[in-house]
Amino acid sequence: MTEPAPQYLPAEHVETFQRYRRLANLFDQAFRIPGTRWRFGLDALLGLIPGGGDLVAAAFAVYGIALARRMGAPAGVQVRMLGNVALDALGGAIPVVGDLFDIAFKAHVRNGVLLERWLERPEKVQRASRIGVAVALVGAALAIVLSAALTVWAVRALADALSR
Repeated sequence: MTEPAPQYLPAEHVETFQRYRRLANLFDQAFRIPGTRWRFGLDALLGLIPGGGDLVAAAFAVYGIALARRMGAPAGVQVRMLGNVALDALGGAIPVVGDLFDIAFKAHVRNGVLLERWLERPEKVQRASRIGVAVALVGAALAIVLSAALTVWAVRALADALSR
């Protein structure tokens, strides 16, 4: 049974939004672990395939972002959605722990919530998305600087160890 579309959703976006909702449920909540309230979907199952399952799941997630774009979601919302997908793919790529991460994180559902919030209150979400993108860019810059510093440190330590 399909959930009704939110009342504030413009009529021209109802079908696209419902398609996105079905995709999110399929990838994040299609199955229930017996005896628990935990749900998982194809994302967690694909994550069991070593070397590429998480990439396949991420490719399907990009389709969800394309649906958001078709609905007119602003760039900030799309970037946040892409960030959720990237985090899901990176977290899911960790052997064993990543499979549990796939069950818990639910990037597709998170993206659906982002999309629904934007549809309900576009101005507020756009402002929050701009702030989120700025924070993400600063975080990425810091990660790059930290990675470079660690690389320099490791090369110096190796050179020092080899020169003894």
